[in-house]
Amino acid sequence: MNLYAKLQEREAQSKPLRVGIIGAGKFGAMYIAQVPRTPGVHLAGIADLSPANARASLERVGWKAEQYAAVSLDAALKERRTHVSDDWHALVAHPAVEIVVEATGNPIAAVEHALAAFRNGKHVVMVTVEADALCGPLLAKKAREAGVVYSLAYGDQPAIICDLVDWARAAGFPVVAAGRGHKWLPHFAQSTPETVWGYYGLTPEQARVGGLNPKMFNSFLDGSKPAIEATAVCNATGLTPAPEGLAYPPASIEDLPMVMRPKPEGGQLHHKGQIEVVSSLDRDGQAIPYDIRFGVWVVFEGESDYIRRCFMEYGVRTDPSGRYAAMYKRWHLIGLEVGISVASIGLRGEPTGCATGFRADAVASAKRDLKAGEILDGEGGYTVVGRLMPAADSLRAGALPLGLAQQVKLVNPVKAGRVLCWADVAHDSGAEAVRVRREMESAFFSPKQRAA
Repeated sequence: MNLYAKLQEREAQSKPLRVGIIGAGKFGAMYIAQVPRTPGVHLAGIADLSPANARASLERVGWKAEQYAAVSLDAALKERRTHVSDDWHALVAHPAVEIVVEATGNPIAAVEHALAAFRNGKHVVMVTVEADALCGPLLAKKAREAGVVYSLAYGDQPAIICDLVDWARAAGFPVVAAGRGHKWLPHFAQSTPETVWGYYGLTPEQARVGGLNPKMFNSFLDGSKPAIEATAVCNATGLTPAPEGLAYPPASIEDLPMVMRPKPEGGQLHHKGQIEVVSSLDRDGQAIPYDIRFGVWVVFEGESDYIRRCFMEYGVRTDPSGRYAAMYKRWHLIGLEVGISVASIGLRGEPTGCATGFRADAVASAKRDLKAGEILDGEGGYTVVGRLMPAADSLRAGALPLGLAQQVKLVNPVKAGRVLCWADVAHDSGAEAVRVRREMESAFFSPKQRAA
């Protein structure tokens, strides 16, 4: 409730939080746009594979050239300017940098960046949620062992869902379900970068002029990103998936308390305490009025007659029984809100969402019949789509994590719709992300549990 006041204190004391960001793409640029408007924060350095693109992002969001003109990292720290380079190693190793914002979008690189930051005593805001879905529980464990904070990025939907879940529980309400909205029809699961704009309602020319990345947008449309984000939420909150993963039931905001209750009571939930994503489209493709496509929600329970009467007295939208109610945020502001994570970590030592267990997994499923010898192209591409699974089921099946289904060769043919397994690909067992993932599987599930 008082982060802003604490930031003002740091500004008045000339002791700003010193931040480094890796990756100055769309998400990173949105955060960078807010830094000059936030007291008590100094963006000391930006590391990007293309420093020229990083400088272009700075110019695009309104920074003055003198704020980031050629200057060393040491000079930037003394003069409160911003160093730009392609050297992320130097950024995470500098003793004056306190918090690293990882915003590359590349899960393999993000794991490496986070581990290096921990070794150097840095807190990490993990924007690359794909890395959290891949091995977030182990990253959180390694951060604790290093005495630093590892956090999901506020502004992205997983952290905001975690915030709503925490709000409900801290107020004394059992959480029945939580999740996000999405524009979804079942055939979107087979969408490719060639079909995505038609489903979105854009022409290829409009997308080109807007500089929109078809593979990235397709990762949202085909259900890969919802599976990834749901995994992060489950592992952070204790919510769990239904056995078959996400069902995407259509629902308006007003219908959330009716739809997000257990099936025996007239809803669509497999169990209480479930993660789910609701669609903004009816199954016939018609848009649902007052949807929550870009937002997040939590459904909670009034356990006594008195509490349910309070719901009625204050106009809370409930199911017909008056037992189930919903709270929501209809929009999220992506990178514009990451400063909440930076402030929470730097001032309170608290994450805005962090894995506490390995409960769910985002795995790769074949979009079409795949042949041995093909190269997988990862989320949003032509070959695989993400599927949410309970973690125990994923490990028993030997399922291939979606984050590792990128630039690897198939050694077995896989039929459309089947979950890919580790044995189906020629993975690099020496790669750091692979080793960390395998370490996580062993740390959270014994061989006996996996075989059960």
